[in-house]
Amino acid sequence: MDILHSQLAAVQQKLSWVQTEPINWKLYVQAFSWTVTLFESYLLLRQYPLYSKKAPPAALEKDFEPGAFEKSQAYGKDKAKFALFSGLYKQILDSTLLHFGFYAWSWQAAGQLIAKLGYNSKYEITQSIAFVFILYFLSTIPTLPLSVYGTFVLEEKHGFNKTTPRLFVTDMIKSWLLAFTFGAPFLAAFLKIFQWAGDRFVPWLMAFMISFQLIMVILYPTVIQPLFNKLSPLAEGDLKQRIEGLAVKLRFPLKHLYEIDGSKRSSHSNAYFFGLPWAKHIVIFDTLIQQSKPEEVEAVLAHELGHWFFMHPTKMLFISQVHIFSILALFPAFLHAPPLLASFDFPPHVARAPPTIVAFLLFQMILTPIEAVVSIIMNAVSRKFEFEADRFAVDLEDRVRATGGEKAAAGMNDMGERLGRALVSLHVKNLSTVWVDWLYSAYHHSHPTLTERLKGLEQFQAEKMKKRN
Repeated sequence: MDILHSQLAAVQQKLSWVQTEPINWKLYVQAFSWTVTLFESYLLLRQYPLYSKKAPPAALEKDFEPGAFEKSQAYGKDKAKFALFSGLYKQILDSTLLHFGFYAWSWQAAGQLIAKLGYNSKYEITQSIAFVFILYFLSTIPTLPLSVYGTFVLEEKHGFNKTTPRLFVTDMIKSWLLAFTFGAPFLAAFLKIFQWAGDRFVPWLMAFMISFQLIMVILYPTVIQPLFNKLSPLAEGDLKQRIEGLAVKLRFPLKHLYEIDGSKRSSHSNAYFFGLPWAKHIVIFDTLIQQSKPEEVEAVLAHELGHWFFMHPTKMLFISQVHIFSILALFPAFLHAPPLLASFDFPPHVARAPPTIVAFLLFQMILTPIEAVVSIIMNAVSRKFEFEADRFAVDLEDRVRATGGEKAAAGMNDMGERLGRALVSLHVKNLSTVWVDWLYSAYHHSHPTLTERLKGLEQFQAEKMKKRN
């Protein structure tokens, strides 16, 4: 532990200039946040002309019914227009709030609020919690029209929205209550670690955050998700038998198999698994069951179990922890930097002793361009994992045969073909874009495009047959 702290101290020494140099951090944040927003707008403008194509890629022409491709293109075009407007709108809003000292005002307002409750400025954690929720609520209100438009105009126009105005409001209220119920204790513990550990907070904070993530793995499906969706045991039948059989053959520790009422809000579909290493739960959207045949859903789950087999969630968790550690290792220099707060219009008496939560939020803004690059890298890793999971589905027959014999592998020889059909079906029924600009995809997409995945499946299948011959 001492070696770690000495290395972290060396990093802080190299960043000591942050604590004294009068840098215009606000101008830096404004410039780079606008750079990121304009780059994202440029990517949308690269993608937009592809929505004017009159026909799908040749390999997919047979999969589109008359009029379906045109609907897909219209949906993509409308989403792109909305994304362009909402991105610029949010950036203008954030830039305006930043320019007029919204963060400094919110800290002052939080102090006034807790003063009415009998607390003074010595109660930094209490004021910090009030500060975060003032920011959260006041920054949410101006973006509510975007959420309303996206749900009740855009998604409604293209036949996907199932959310009623009542459900929209109740979902929003539940989200706010959950944010306070879980956010306030988390923030209190987060800040208490800083007070207790001082500048040696990094390993303790990492341990706390990992523990919190594990707790949420348990609480989300049992406490949070039931507040929004109904999870029911998957009905007896062919699909259940297929999935349970697949889990047994792969020794997947399946504890529960659920169907979720995703159609309550949208006609989009999905499937995923979650849980601790020794007890996993599979959740299938009712829309996926309605839109796909049982053998296709089985292939989709074979792909998902490929992620489990190759430990992709664990690897992504590890990568994210390295990322978080890197951020926390740099933070102490900014934690003790009065010029940072002064640059964002905080009064001298606050800037002299920077509140931890204020310094941390401003520090995150400074990292905006770095986070954009990290996002591209994470997407590249995620796409690699998607190809590996696709290959797993193709090779599943050979894997099962090697461990369970010929009988266990029966009926799995076309798993890759079934997965391909399922992907095409889901793309067509969800009006997903089939023409994608490569740079737009690299920045935004955590999954390969449909044509990339279909080519990959063909290649994996060819390699499988070549290996047998």
